[in-house]
Amino acid sequence: SGVIFTHAYTASPFCCPSRTALLSGVSPWKSGIYQNGQDTSESIALRNATSLPKLFKRGGYYTASYGKIGHGWDVRSDWDEHIPHKRDPVPPNAPLTSVGRGEQDWGPTHLQEEQMRDTMYADAAIKQLQKKHDKSFLIACGLFHPHMPWYVPQKYFDMFPLDEVVTPEIKEDDLDDVPPLGRALTAGKSKFVEQVLEHGLHKQGIRGYLATTAYADAQIGRVLDALDKSPYRDNTIVVFMTDHGFHLGEKSHWQKGTLWEEATHCLMMFRVPGLTKPGGKSGRFVSLQDIYPTLAELCGIESPGYTDGRSLVPLLKEPDAKWKST
Repeated sequence: SGVIFTHAYTASPFCCPSRTALLSGVSPWKSGIYQNGQDTSESIALRNATSLPKLFKRGGYYTASYGKIGHGWDVRSDWDEHIPHKRDPVPPNAPLTSVGRGEQDWGPTHLQEEQMRDTMYADAAIKQLQKKHDKSFLIACGLFHPHMPWYVPQKYFDMFPLDEVVTPEIKEDDLDDVPPLGRALTAGKSKFVEQVLEHGLHKQGIRGYLATTAYADAQIGRVLDALDKSPYRDNTIVVFMTDHGFHLGEKSHWQKGTLWEEATHCLMMFRVPGLTKPGGKSGRFVSLQDIYPTLAELCGIESPGYTDGRSLVPLLKEPDAKWKST
């Protein structure tokens, strides 16, 4: 229903630096935030930054945040309504692993779908769309899935018969030309990949990823359906994005945190009433940091001069427009 960017990339392949860069407009190499768990309050650049919700709040918007939006950079006061992210409880029989109980596991959840946190975040966004608003709004709905662990209702696993699951190719010599530091980066995850392959669980793992992605898709679909049924359908911008990519065994790695294509490539789509055309596809190289200045321009709000991204409006108008990749 809009434009998809097939070459969109994150500012960092970790949740905190990626989301901090997106919400602040400040690149990791300026903020100093490269990893999860860093103290963002120590960053001078972030202290002087204006968060995206604060920018819109100053512009007269009602701002609401549901679920996993920020991660590490605390901008809660910039939202008029804020429901923080909280993980679903793992099933009682979840295995204990070296990284936490059930952290890298998958399987059917013991929860009803309506009890799951991502379902509740979608419910909250839907409730906002059903309200009568007397001013413009910025609603952020952040789903935890398909972050691991992959515990979702059985019906989503049933959508992907095991004999139809296709696994990515894993080359035994894929790290031979990688320098020591690069190989060290994958060391912790390589053991997990080896165990998955040793026990013949690669297809089951991919199935878990597909199932949890299908669950997330279903919640996004519910929100979009609510928007289509609301009076805001024809004057609301929709942005869909992921904060980073994901390895599923490629390069002997599982999850995120590398600078390879699998971990840095993101999904990003825009639907702008009166501007984008259905089925649009842009192959230009863009960044999640381009979202900040793009939304500011589309909504007639002056963007701070320090932001590192570029407005995507030219590509939203014409997906194949000339674009300098930097």
